Amino acid sequence: MIEAAPAGPDRGSRVGETPRSEAVAVSTTVTDREPDPAGSPPESRGRSRVTIVFAVSVTTLVLLALASAAIGQVPTTPLEVAGSVLHRIGLDWGPMPAHPAGEVTLWEVRFPRVVLAMLVGASLATAGALLQGVFANPLAEPGVIGVSAGAAVGAGTVIVLGGAFVAAWSVAAAAFVAGLITTALVYALSRSGGRTEVVTLVLTGVAINAFAGGLIAFLLFVATPAARDQIVFWQLGSLNGATWQAVGVVTPLAFAGVAAAVLVAPRLDLLALGESAARHLGVDVERLRRNVIVIVAVLTTAGVAFTGIILFVGLIVPHVVRMLVGPAHRVLIPLSAILGAVVLLAADVAARSLVDNADLPLGMLTSLIGGPFFFWLLRRTRARAGGWA
Repeated sequence: MIEAAPAGPDRGSRVGETPRSEAVAVSTTVTDREPDPAGSPPESRGRSRVTIVFAVSVTTLVLLALASAAIGQVPTTPLEVAGSVLHRIGLDWGPMPAHPAGEVTLWEVRFPRVVLAMLVGASLATAGALLQGVFANPLAEPGVIGVSAGAAVGAGTVIVLGGAFVAAWSVAAAAFVAGLITTALVYALSRSGGRTEVVTLVLTGVAINAFAGGLIAFLLFVATPAARDQIVFWQLGSLNGATWQAVGVVTPLAFAGVAAAVLVAPRLDLLALGESAARHLGVDVERLRRNVIVIVAVLTTAGVAFTGIILFVGLIVPHVVRMLVGPAHRVLIPLSAILGAVVLLAADVAARSLVDNADLPLGMLTSLIGGPFFFWLLRRTRARAGGWA
């Protein structure tokens, strides 16, 4: 039985030293903790759980990538996909594609799409995890600060001015630049007295999103029928136009954004204690928010520039990760990146498989799946909190 330490220090103790009886009591409390039924302390079980989740996620991502690359009109198997990759890196193992056009189809059409899906999914999920952490709001997602709406305005403007057959690079560049400008505008308008309040930032984002929605409606009104169809299709999101050039642009931005997110993760954990506590622990809250918004803007604009608007990935994936491994951002952010890649890759597989000889809009599919799933999360959270079930 653990005995409580005396209320006062021992007579022989000096100022600044822990009384011996108190130290003994603390030591006894730590070492005599009830043994875990599994035979291991909670910290060890937590690390094991994280390791298992990471391993399963990475394995799932690899298997999905092989399956995705094998799907298409040119018949290919996952083993042939793996064999083609291994032969390219100098390992003579596994069968090569049997179809005469199999090798070209894999490397010129399917692999760029698979890689871009993983990059965009990782970028959007990481951006969502960052925003939810810095806003302390589980409903935050990249669209809150106007990135997606601004990108849509930029893409729509170029399509209307350049016609329906404008170059894809022009549309992507306009979407990227407009997304960054919109984010900077939201941040500038929400600052007051050298500080940025979360509520003001969110409300400013809502106002900018509404204004951008009006601009998009105007662009649809003045556009030609062909340009109008292209704007609508871009807003629905698709990986159909994936190329190695697009992958080359998105890759450094995505990797830099995810790496920066991992670096700010410890400060987000401190911010979760509250702004006052974070400041006392040495966190410059205003600078942290500014850095996070810049990272989110880069990740989101890089993600949507070549694919169009894809919803719910940045909102749902961080929730799932918290359910699996908890809220610590040091684990939450890298795992969100991996699971974001898994989710978008799985959605792309479904988009190409659900209807024969059709490529469903990816944003439409993620919304149809993500909406009900998010509603289920809300009910689950509300029920745990003691509300309606």
